[in-house]
Amino acid sequence: MSIFVDETTKVIYQGLTGSQGSYYGRLNKEYGTQVVAGTHPKKAGTDVNGVPIYANVAEAVEATGATASCIFIPAAGVRGAVMEAAEGGVKFVVAVTEGVPAHDEAIFYNQLKRDYPDVQLLGPNCPGIISPGKCNIGITAGHIAKPGGPVGIVSRSGTLTYQALYELKQKDIGVTTCVGIGGDPVPGTSFIDCLEAFEADSETKAIMMIGEIGGSAEEEAAEYIKDNVTKPVSSYIAGVTAPPGKKMGHAGAIVSGGKGTAKAKMEALEAAGVRVGNNPTEAGELMAEIVASL
Repeated sequence: MSIFVDETTKVIYQGLTGSQGSYYGRLNKEYGTQVVAGTHPKKAGTDVNGVPIYANVAEAVEATGATASCIFIPAAGVRGAVMEAAEGGVKFVVAVTEGVPAHDEAIFYNQLKRDYPDVQLLGPNCPGIISPGKCNIGITAGHIAKPGGPVGIVSRSGTLTYQALYELKQKDIGVTTCVGIGGDPVPGTSFIDCLEAFEADSETKAIMMIGEIGGSAEEEAAEYIKDNVTKPVSSYIAGVTAPPGKKMGHAGAIVSGGKGTAKAKMEALEAAGVRVGNNPTEAGELMAEIVASL
């Protein structure tokens, strides 16, 4: 089992003809992901590394039966690309692009909720999703992820997504799915979306959650865990040493009015029964203890 994607998922790459899209499209295909099409309105009929290019998502879906899309479009075009994917029949959209205007994110987030409630958007500004040994959509390095479960990972930080995978692999612990939700102010997929999916997934026995300062997503996740999650959770919150009043890294990492600090998030998670590490390695060690006790 895995969440959102597996070895049967067929993926369209919007932006496959560009340098980043072609590079990661090839890596994802080599990993074993079913990369079945790319799109470009002026390059239909051509191919990239053997993957056919169609004029738009609707044509690609009709020709290939794809259900997922990965967006490697420059920031200004992401709003149109997300809606093209939804309108074209895709049910899972991964938007890797960073720098998407928050105003655009709010617009297409609400458009999806209103008009395409069955479409799951991951990102923007995220590393993507990997179900090790089955499917890798985005920019996560496949070799750092060990297949086979029993841990599900959800992370707001891109770099720490990779470290979480690495820490577990070093301890010979496999992962069902690792989801990088991104750190923008309006993420398409939340911690709670992933926690709900991991709770329902029979192969996921424990959950690792990586958060960071700013916003209230971790506090909301803590409340959800307390009321709805029966599986053990370990966590790490990035930004413990961030100086007060400073905006750090992601657009979402803004601390205001005493809320959104690492300390407040860690306390909320601990109150919900989560085992919280003081650094990524400690969070991995806590997860190793959890797995050993399963």
